[in-house]
Amino acid sequence: MITDWNVLSDNLQLILSREALCRAVETIAGQAEILAGEMEVGTLADRGGADALRLLAAIVRVTGQDGLGAAGHA
Repeated sequence: MITDWNVLSDNLQLILSREALCRAVETIAGQAEILAGEMEVGTLADRGGADALRLLAAIVRVTGQDGLGAAGHA
């Protein structure tokens, strides 16, 4: 197991960073959708947030994927 980030090539660092960002995008968007669903079924108080959370999820996914581009083309 490699324990030093700096030992990795620049290209591998870029690939790993992009993958981490993709996972973060899906995590944030997924959590927003879960919260929206909880509001809809009444588990959490809905103060107009379900639609806003779904909008956030969509924006995060669109801008997160579009902003990453193909590896090696940063």
